[in-house]
Amino acid sequence: MPSMTMPPDHRGQGARTVEALFKTKPLPPPPSTTFAGQTAIITGSNQGLGLRCSEIMLEHHLNHLIMAVRSIDKGEKAASLLRKAHPSAKIDVWALDMLSYESVQSFAQRVEQLHRLDVAILNAGYWEMGSWHIEPSTGHETTVQVNYISTALLAILLLPVMKRSSQASQRPGRLSIISSGLAMAAKFENANEAPLLPSFDRMGAFSVGAGQERYSTTKAMVCMLVYKLSQFITADEVIVNAVDPGFTKGTALLRGAKGLMKIGVAAANATARTIDQGTWCYIDGIVTKGKESHGSYLTNWRVNSFPSLMYTPKGKQTTERLWEETLQELDFAGVRSVMKSLN
Repeated sequence: MPSMTMPPDHRGQGARTVEALFKTKPLPPPPSTTFAGQTAIITGSNQGLGLRCSEIMLEHHLNHLIMAVRSIDKGEKAASLLRKAHPSAKIDVWALDMLSYESVQSFAQRVEQLHRLDVAILNAGYWEMGSWHIEPSTGHETTVQVNYISTALLAILLLPVMKRSSQASQRPGRLSIISSGLAMAAKFENANEAPLLPSFDRMGAFSVGAGQERYSTTKAMVCMLVYKLSQFITADEVIVNAVDPGFTKGTALLRGAKGLMKIGVAAANATARTIDQGTWCYIDGIVTKGKESHGSYLTNWRVNSFPSLMYTPKGKQTTERLWEETLQELDFAGVRSVMKSLN
Protein backbone atom coordinates (compact mmCIF):
# COMPACT_ATOMS: atom_id res chain seq x y z
CA MET A 1 0.00 0.00 0.00
CA PRO A 2 1.45 3.42 -0.94
CA SER A 3 2.56 5.58 1.96
CA MET A 4 0.74 8.90 2.08
CA THR A 5 0.90 11.84 4.43
CA MET A 6 -1.56 14.70 4.54
CA PRO A 7 -0.68 18.10 3.08
CA PRO A 8 0.73 20.56 5.68
CA ASP A 9 -1.77 21.75 8.27
CA HIS A 10 -2.57 25.45 7.98
CA ARG A 11 -5.19 25.60 10.73
CA GLY A 12 -5.86 29.13 11.92
CA GLN A 13 -5.29 30.58 8.47
CA GLY A 14 -8.95 30.52 7.48
CA ALA A 15 -9.20 34.30 7.21
CA ARG A 16 -6.14 34.45 4.99
CA THR A 17 -7.57 31.65 2.86
CA VAL A 18 -10.77 33.65 2.30
CA GLU A 19 -8.72 36.74 1.58
CA ALA A 20 -6.69 34.78 -0.96
CA LEU A 21 -9.89 33.86 -2.80
CA PHE A 22 -10.38 37.50 -3.74
CA LYS A 23 -6.69 38.33 -4.29
CA THR A 24 -5.71 35.27 -6.31
CA LYS A 25 -5.43 36.02 -10.00
CA PRO A 26 -7.36 33.44 -12.03
CA LEU A 27 -5.01 31.28 -14.06
CA PRO A 28 -6.19 30.01 -17.45
CA PRO A 29 -4.78 26.74 -18.80
CA PRO A 30 -1.18 27.04 -20.05
CA PRO A 31 -0.92 27.45 -23.86
CA SER A 32 0.81 24.06 -24.01
CA THR A 33 -2.24 22.26 -22.57
CA THR A 34 -3.35 19.36 -24.73
CA PHE A 35 -5.62 16.36 -24.34
CA ALA A 36 -4.75 14.95 -27.75
CA GLY A 37 -5.40 11.22 -27.95
CA GLN A 38 -7.01 11.12 -24.51
CA THR A 39 -10.38 9.91 -23.22
CA ALA A 40 -12.15 11.78 -20.43
CA ILE A 41 -15.29 11.31 -18.35
CA ILE A 42 -17.02 14.35 -16.86
CA THR A 43 -20.06 13.78 -14.67
CA GLY A 44 -22.82 16.38 -14.58
CA SER A 45 -21.57 17.74 -17.88
CA ASN A 46 -24.77 18.91 -19.57
CA GLN A 47 -24.66 22.31 -17.84
CA GLY A 48 -22.61 24.69 -15.71
CA LEU A 49 -19.01 23.94 -14.84
CA GLY A 50 -19.17 20.40 -16.22
CA LEU A 51 -20.32 21.60 -19.64
CA ARG A 52 -17.79 24.42 -19.80
CA CYS A 53 -15.03 22.01 -18.78
CA SER A 54 -16.11 19.75 -21.64
CA GLU A 55 -15.84 22.68 -24.06
CA ILE A 56 -12.40 23.73 -22.86
CA MET A 57 -11.00 20.20 -23.01
CA LEU A 58 -12.35 19.77 -26.54
CA GLU A 59 -10.80 23.12 -27.50
CA HIS A 60 -7.52 21.61 -26.31
CA HIS A 61 -7.90 18.62 -28.63
CA LEU A 62 -9.56 16.02 -26.40
CA ASN A 63 -10.09 12.93 -28.52
CA HIS A 64 -12.98 11.22 -26.72
CA LEU A 65 -15.43 12.83 -24.28
CA ILE A 66 -17.95 10.84 -22.27
CA MET A 67 -20.64 13.09 -20.84
CA ALA A 68 -22.08 11.30 -17.80
CA VAL A 69 -25.55 12.75 -17.16
CA ARG A 70 -28.78 11.89 -15.41
CA SER A 71 -30.94 12.97 -18.35
CA ILE A 72 -29.93 11.58 -21.74
CA ASP A 73 -32.19 14.10 -23.50
CA LYS A 74 -30.51 17.07 -21.81
CA GLY A 75 -27.10 15.50 -22.35
CA GLU A 76 -27.72 14.97 -26.05
CA LYS A 77 -28.93 18.54 -26.42
CA ALA A 78 -25.67 19.82 -24.98
CA ALA A 79 -23.61 17.27 -26.90
CA SER A 80 -25.14 18.24 -30.25
CA LEU A 81 -23.64 21.72 -29.96
CA LEU A 82 -20.28 20.32 -28.92
CA ARG A 83 -20.25 17.94 -31.88
CA LYS A 84 -20.90 20.80 -34.30
CA ALA A 85 -18.05 22.83 -32.81
CA HIS A 86 -15.66 19.86 -32.63
CA PRO A 87 -16.50 17.45 -35.45
CA SER A 88 -13.22 15.53 -35.17
CA ALA A 89 -13.84 14.54 -31.54
CA LYS A 90 -15.85 11.54 -30.40
CA ILE A 91 -18.53 12.69 -27.95
CA ASP A 92 -20.73 10.16 -26.18
CA VAL A 93 -23.57 10.71 -23.73
CA TRP A 94 -23.94 7.99 -21.09
CA ALA A 95 -26.62 7.72 -18.43
CA LEU A 96 -25.49 8.12 -14.82
CA ASP A 97 -27.89 8.68 -11.94
CA MET A 98 -25.91 9.30 -8.76
CA LEU A 99 -28.98 8.45 -6.67
CA SER A 100 -28.94 4.89 -7.97
CA TYR A 101 -26.33 2.26 -7.12
CA GLU A 102 -27.52 0.23 -10.10
CA SER A 103 -26.93 3.16 -12.43
CA VAL A 104 -23.43 3.78 -11.06
CA GLN A 105 -22.52 0.10 -11.45
CA SER A 106 -23.96 -0.07 -14.97
CA PHE A 107 -21.99 3.02 -15.92
CA ALA A 108 -18.77 1.54 -14.49
CA GLN A 109 -19.35 -1.67 -16.45
CA ARG A 110 -19.47 0.36 -19.66
CA VAL A 111 -16.26 2.11 -18.65
CA GLU A 112 -14.53 -1.26 -18.25
CA GLN A 113 -15.00 -1.82 -21.99
CA LEU A 114 -13.08 1.34 -22.92
CA HIS A 115 -9.72 1.03 -24.58
CA ARG A 116 -8.42 3.78 -22.31
CA LEU A 117 -9.50 6.29 -19.67
CA ASP A 118 -7.07 9.11 -18.98
CA VAL A 119 -9.14 11.67 -17.07
CA ALA A 120 -12.21 11.50 -14.83
CA ILE A 121 -13.76 14.61 -13.29
CA LEU A 122 -16.47 13.75 -10.77
CA ASN A 123 -18.35 17.01 -10.92
CA ALA A 124 -21.94 15.96 -10.19
CA GLY A 125 -23.15 17.54 -6.95
CA TYR A 126 -26.31 18.30 -5.04
CA TRP A 127 -27.44 20.78 -2.38
CA GLU A 128 -30.77 20.03 -0.72
CA MET A 129 -32.22 23.31 0.55
CA GLY A 130 -35.13 23.67 2.92
CA SER A 131 -36.47 20.15 2.48
CA TRP A 132 -35.49 16.61 3.30
CA HIS A 133 -35.45 13.62 0.99
CA ILE A 134 -34.44 10.02 1.53
CA GLU A 135 -33.62 8.10 -1.64
CA PRO A 136 -35.84 4.97 -1.42
CA SER A 137 -33.47 2.69 -3.33
CA THR A 138 -30.53 3.32 -0.97
CA GLY A 139 -32.16 4.58 2.22
CA HIS A 140 -29.85 7.60 2.40
CA GLU A 141 -30.44 11.35 2.40
CA THR A 142 -29.97 12.68 -1.12
CA THR A 143 -27.19 15.23 -0.51
CA VAL A 144 -25.02 12.61 1.22
CA GLN A 145 -25.92 10.00 -1.39
CA VAL A 146 -24.90 12.11 -4.39
CA ASN A 147 -21.99 14.10 -3.00
CA TYR A 148 -20.30 11.34 -1.07
CA ILE A 149 -21.56 7.74 -1.12
CA SER A 150 -22.22 7.31 -4.85
CA THR A 151 -19.18 9.45 -5.64
CA ALA A 152 -17.06 7.08 -3.55
CA LEU A 153 -18.52 4.08 -5.37
CA LEU A 154 -17.88 5.57 -8.80
CA ALA A 155 -14.33 6.64 -7.92
CA ILE A 156 -13.43 3.19 -6.61
CA LEU A 157 -14.85 1.43 -9.68
CA LEU A 158 -13.03 3.76 -12.09
CA LEU A 159 -9.58 3.40 -10.53
CA PRO A 160 -8.70 -0.08 -11.94
CA VAL A 161 -9.53 1.07 -15.48
CA MET A 162 -7.49 4.24 -15.04
CA LYS A 163 -4.54 2.30 -13.62
CA ARG A 164 -4.64 -0.09 -16.58
CA SER A 165 -4.69 2.85 -18.98
CA SER A 166 -1.78 4.56 -17.25
CA GLN A 167 0.33 1.43 -17.55
CA ALA A 168 -0.32 1.34 -21.28
CA SER A 169 0.30 5.05 -21.87
CA GLN A 170 3.18 5.38 -19.39
CA ARG A 171 1.45 8.45 -17.99
CA PRO A 172 -0.54 8.68 -14.74
CA GLY A 173 -4.29 8.95 -15.01
CA ARG A 174 -6.05 11.94 -13.45
CA LEU A 175 -9.01 11.60 -11.11
CA SER A 176 -10.35 14.88 -9.71
CA ILE A 177 -13.33 14.91 -7.35
CA ILE A 178 -14.97 18.29 -6.95
CA SER A 179 -15.09 19.60 -3.39
CA SER A 180 -15.90 23.11 -2.15
CA GLY A 181 -14.45 25.88 -0.02
CA LEU A 182 -17.42 25.27 2.27
CA ALA A 183 -15.70 22.06 3.34
CA MET A 184 -13.46 24.27 5.46
CA ALA A 185 -16.49 25.40 7.47
CA ALA A 186 -17.89 21.93 8.07
CA LYS A 187 -18.67 21.21 11.72
CA PHE A 188 -19.38 17.49 11.22
CA GLU A 189 -21.59 17.62 14.31
CA ASN A 190 -22.55 13.95 14.03
CA ALA A 191 -18.92 12.72 13.99
CA ASN A 192 -19.43 10.92 17.32
CA GLU A 193 -22.45 9.00 16.08
CA ALA A 194 -22.11 5.26 15.59
CA PRO A 195 -22.69 4.05 12.99
CA LEU A 196 -21.84 7.25 11.17
CA LEU A 197 -23.50 7.06 7.73
CA PRO A 198 -27.02 6.24 8.98
CA SER A 199 -26.88 9.23 11.30
CA PHE A 200 -27.18 11.50 8.25
CA ASP A 201 -30.54 9.95 7.40
CA ARG A 202 -32.51 10.78 10.53
CA MET A 203 -35.58 12.86 9.94
CA GLY A 204 -35.98 16.13 11.77
CA ALA A 205 -36.09 19.88 11.41
CA PHE A 206 -34.29 20.85 8.23
CA SER A 207 -33.62 24.55 7.96
CA VAL A 208 -31.71 26.33 5.20
CA GLY A 209 -28.79 26.61 7.59
CA ALA A 210 -28.85 22.90 8.26
CA GLY A 211 -28.82 22.31 4.50
CA GLN A 212 -25.63 24.32 4.15
CA GLU A 213 -23.98 22.39 6.97
CA ARG A 214 -25.00 19.11 5.33
CA TYR A 215 -23.51 20.25 2.02
CA SER A 216 -20.33 21.49 3.72
CA THR A 217 -19.90 18.22 5.57
CA THR A 218 -20.31 16.14 2.41
CA LYS A 219 -17.57 18.19 0.75
CA ALA A 220 -15.30 17.60 3.76
CA MET A 221 -16.10 13.91 3.37
CA VAL A 222 -14.89 14.16 -0.24
CA CYS A 223 -11.53 15.36 1.11
CA MET A 224 -11.43 12.37 3.46
CA LEU A 225 -12.22 10.10 0.51
CA VAL A 226 -9.43 11.56 -1.62
CA TYR A 227 -6.95 11.11 1.21
CA LYS A 228 -7.93 7.45 1.69
CA LEU A 229 -7.93 6.63 -2.03
CA SER A 230 -4.42 8.02 -2.32
CA GLN A 231 -3.26 5.37 0.15
CA PHE A 232 -4.16 2.60 -2.28
CA ILE A 233 -2.73 3.90 -5.55
CA THR A 234 0.46 5.76 -6.35
CA ALA A 235 0.83 9.08 -8.15
CA ASP A 236 2.72 7.21 -10.87
CA GLU A 237 -0.50 5.32 -11.60
CA VAL A 238 -3.39 7.73 -10.96
CA ILE A 239 -3.14 11.20 -9.45
CA VAL A 240 -6.19 11.64 -7.21
CA ASN A 241 -7.09 15.07 -5.84
CA ALA A 242 -9.98 17.20 -4.62
CA VAL A 243 -10.63 20.47 -6.45
CA ASP A 244 -12.45 23.57 -5.23
CA PRO A 245 -13.64 25.79 -8.10
CA GLY A 246 -14.53 28.61 -5.72
CA PHE A 247 -17.91 30.33 -5.63
CA THR A 248 -18.90 30.49 -9.29
CA LYS A 249 -21.91 32.28 -10.72
CA GLY A 250 -24.06 30.76 -13.41
CA THR A 251 -24.12 27.18 -12.09
CA ALA A 252 -27.22 25.19 -11.22
CA LEU A 253 -26.07 24.23 -7.72
CA LEU A 254 -27.99 26.97 -5.91
CA ARG A 255 -31.04 26.98 -8.16
CA GLY A 256 -33.21 26.00 -5.20
CA ALA A 257 -32.27 29.04 -3.11
CA LYS A 258 -35.24 30.90 -1.64
CA GLY A 259 -35.88 33.88 0.60
CA LEU A 260 -32.85 35.29 2.39
CA MET A 261 -30.54 32.74 0.83
CA LYS A 262 -31.65 33.77 -2.66
CA ILE A 263 -30.85 37.38 -1.76
CA GLY A 264 -27.49 36.31 -0.36
CA VAL A 265 -26.64 34.36 -3.50
CA ALA A 266 -27.49 37.36 -5.67
CA ALA A 267 -25.21 39.58 -3.56
CA ALA A 268 -22.37 37.03 -3.61
CA ASN A 269 -22.58 36.77 -7.40
CA ALA A 270 -21.18 40.30 -7.60
CA THR A 271 -17.75 39.00 -6.56
CA ALA A 272 -18.13 35.39 -7.75
CA ARG A 273 -15.91 33.75 -10.31
CA THR A 274 -17.08 33.39 -13.87
CA ILE A 275 -17.82 29.96 -15.32
CA ASP A 276 -14.51 30.11 -17.18
CA GLN A 277 -12.54 30.96 -14.05
CA GLY A 278 -14.19 28.18 -12.04
CA THR A 279 -13.51 25.71 -14.83
CA TRP A 280 -9.86 26.74 -14.99
CA CYS A 281 -9.57 25.28 -11.48
CA TYR A 282 -10.68 21.93 -12.91
CA ILE A 283 -8.09 22.11 -15.68
CA ASP A 284 -5.44 23.11 -13.15
CA GLY A 285 -6.26 19.98 -11.13
CA ILE A 286 -5.93 17.58 -14.08
CA VAL A 287 -3.12 19.22 -16.06
CA THR A 288 -1.05 21.92 -14.38
CA LYS A 289 -0.71 20.25 -10.99
CA GLY A 290 1.35 17.10 -10.97
CA LYS A 291 2.21 14.33 -8.56
CA GLU A 292 2.56 16.83 -5.72
CA SER A 293 -1.24 17.14 -5.73
CA HIS A 294 -1.87 13.43 -5.16
CA GLY A 295 -4.11 12.94 -2.16
CA SER A 296 -4.49 16.70 -1.73
CA TYR A 297 -7.03 19.53 -1.80
CA LEU A 298 -6.59 22.24 -4.44
CA THR A 299 -7.99 25.72 -4.07
CA ASN A 300 -7.03 29.10 -5.55
CA TRP A 301 -4.70 27.30 -7.98
CA ARG A 302 -2.51 25.89 -5.21
CA VAL A 303 -2.21 22.79 -3.06
CA ASN A 304 -3.83 23.69 0.24
CA SER A 305 -4.47 21.97 3.54
CA PHE A 306 -7.51 19.80 4.10
CA PRO A 307 -10.31 21.01 6.38
CA SER A 308 -8.80 21.62 9.81
CA LEU A 309 -10.92 18.94 11.48
CA MET A 310 -9.01 16.27 9.53
CA TYR A 311 -5.80 17.09 11.44
CA THR A 312 -7.31 16.62 14.89
CA PRO A 313 -7.29 13.25 16.68
CA LYS A 314 -11.09 13.18 16.45
CA GLY A 315 -10.99 14.07 12.77
CA LYS A 316 -8.44 11.37 11.99
CA GLN A 317 -10.61 8.83 13.76
CA THR A 318 -13.66 10.05 11.86
CA THR A 319 -11.79 9.71 8.55
CA GLU A 320 -10.97 6.08 9.31
CA ARG A 321 -14.49 5.28 10.56
CA LEU A 322 -16.04 6.89 7.48
CA TRP A 323 -13.80 4.88 5.18
CA GLU A 324 -14.61 1.59 6.91
CA GLU A 325 -18.35 2.31 6.88
CA THR A 326 -18.13 3.29 3.21
CA LEU A 327 -16.56 -0.06 2.36
CA GLN A 328 -19.28 -1.81 4.35
CA GLU A 329 -22.05 0.17 2.64
CA LEU A 330 -20.65 -0.60 -0.79
CA ASP A 331 -19.73 -4.21 -0.09
CA PHE A 332 -22.38 -5.35 -2.59
CA ALA A 333 -20.17 -3.93 -5.36
CA GLY A 334 -17.05 -5.78 -4.23
CA VAL A 335 -15.20 -2.58 -3.37
CA ARG A 336 -12.81 -4.25 -0.93
CA SER A 337 -11.57 -6.57 -3.66
CA VAL A 338 -11.27 -3.63 -6.05
CA MET A 339 -9.10 -1.72 -3.58
CA LYS A 340 -6.93 -4.76 -2.90
CA SER A 341 -6.42 -5.24 -6.63
CA LEU A 342 -4.82 -1.82 -6.87
CA ASN A 343 -1.83 -2.79 -4.74
